[in-house]
Amino acid sequence: MLPLSFEFYPPKTDDQRSQLDRTARKLAAHAPEYVSCTFGAGGSTLSHTPETVRRLTQHHGLDAAPHLSCVGGSRAEIRELLTLYRAIGCTRIVALRGDLPSGMGRPGDLRYGADLVAFIRSEFGDTFRIEVGCYPEIHPQADDARTDLRHFKAKVEAGADAAITQYFYNADAYFHFVDSARRVGIEIPIIPGVMPISNFSQLRRFSEACGAEIPRWMQRQMTAHGDDADAIRELAADVVTGLCERLIAGGAPALHFYTLNLSKPTQAVLARLS
Repeated sequence: MLPLSFEFYPPKTDDQRSQLDRTARKLAAHAPEYVSCTFGAGGSTLSHTPETVRRLTQHHGLDAAPHLSCVGGSRAEIRELLTLYRAIGCTRIVALRGDLPSGMGRPGDLRYGADLVAFIRSEFGDTFRIEVGCYPEIHPQADDARTDLRHFKAKVEAGADAAITQYFYNADAYFHFVDSARRVGIEIPIIPGVMPISNFSQLRRFSEACGAEIPRWMQRQMTAHGDDADAIRELAADVVTGLCERLIAGGAPALHFYTLNLSKPTQAVLARLS
């Protein structure tokens, strides 16, 4: 089996914290290489991310990699947060540009993901392994695929160690993207991001917002089951398992699962893979 990693988001309530604890315990059994924790720039989750990273590291014994966004933050604030993560024992950072929260007018001292990567390297050297984001189906705000690839290369040249893709359901999009990256001299590992399906209506909303394409055949098969929740869960697990099998056969270096703090959809896929 390839190296695995799981993404969590920081809980805000006691119920959400209990849910994350249950999920972390169950997925820890799969021996992930690391887990990541998302970041909300300028919002209420900002204070919850370090707290969650500390709990994942100290309570669950996981190698936790906090997401760090540069929007809305000063260099001093980012430096302070990185110093805290180093003290917690973090050895990885997922460095992202992020999106400016609604109503926030100040973009921050660093404008782009490449700026954030360069800042981390200049301030902390090789303290952290830096993962960055990339988009097999093109970033929704990019002018075109070539421009998007140029932005990706800038992050690599600034010092990124590896990249995690946005989720997708078309394996060919991933393989084409990797080939395109290699042709322009990007040699770092490009790890596919995998989104197990727990709620198809929710997935459609996510996909519209982030530019991930849901294939027509997949939508047709999902809607054909109507309200049959069991059938939808089985189909969802089979679809994502088939995607992972193609990625593994095609040479993907690892798999990164977007869990939404749920264990069952991811476990259903891993059970089929194993």
